[in-house]
Amino acid sequence: MKARAAGGRPSTAKLVVSLQRGDKRAAARLISLIEDDEPAARAALRAIYRHTGGAHVVGLTGPPGTGKSTLISRLLKEFRARGRKVGVIAVDPTSPFTGGAILGDRVRMAEASRDPNVFIRSMATRGYPGGLALATFDAVRVLEALGMDLVFVETVGAGQSEVEIAKRAHTTVVVEMPASGDAVQILKAGILEIGDVYVVNKADLEGADSMMTNLRLVVPSHGKGWKPPVLRTVASEGTGVKDLADKLEAHWRHLNESGERVARERARAETELRGALAEVALRRLAAKPASERRLRAATERVANRTVDVRTAAEELLGNRRRG
Repeated sequence: MKARAAGGRPSTAKLVVSLQRGDKRAAARLISLIEDDEPAARAALRAIYRHTGGAHVVGLTGPPGTGKSTLISRLLKEFRARGRKVGVIAVDPTSPFTGGAILGDRVRMAEASRDPNVFIRSMATRGYPGGLALATFDAVRVLEALGMDLVFVETVGAGQSEVEIAKRAHTTVVVEMPASGDAVQILKAGILEIGDVYVVNKADLEGADSMMTNLRLVVPSHGKGWKPPVLRTVASEGTGVKDLADKLEAHWRHLNESGERVARERARAETELRGALAEVALRRLAAKPASERRLRAATERVANRTVDVRTAAEELLGNRRRG
């Protein structure tokens, strides 16, 4: 393969080599290719896949305004002080008007991003559900191949629907804050069933003690010797951040020593494989001649209640003859 691709841009092979040498510019370029769904991105991901899987992936989720970005900024400093190489993928909501994202997370973490052993990237959801961007975990693989020891993934903060991160991260941190809901609301929140660590941030506000008590009442044990801790932090001041970092390290040790990491990797692989299968099916459908015409016709039949959605999908994919 030539060293340069068309237009003078580095070839995929050169980008991969540079990535594995720790080149942050190569990582940024590859993530851009992934976001744009370029064919070169698929080739790069195939090339680096064997060099991924070593980093501790920590997902942070919770309602908007709880201070997740500030918490990550503090954790960055703490883990760098411990000699870790740290990556961050901060997922931002897509503007419904422009299709772009308000990339405030990267602005808040700009100082830390100048560290050669820190890589920070904001990504737009582009309408993808679950508080994540579709390309998020391909980007995580790039950071793993870059040599990061720890990768934080911050979801957009959409609330109870943000359970997708628990299927993908090794450790899921649920961040709450005082006055973000009473005990009944906490009990309703499905998001509180997914955490490995729970944090009440902005704990200097009124109601922090009540929130801590409520969380401890409803947080379930995960079995295999891990009881999710409920921690108190004031990220803006750095209070409680060291304790949180300790608990993240403790959970990583627990996953490795209990064998649960293997089980989580298998579950993660299944989730990603199912998602890839759905994507491939859609691509093949789009590649078929007259697929748009057939799709419009099927849409009309579904809208008119002459066929159900699943049957129409099977017909379009060629798994069932039209009745």
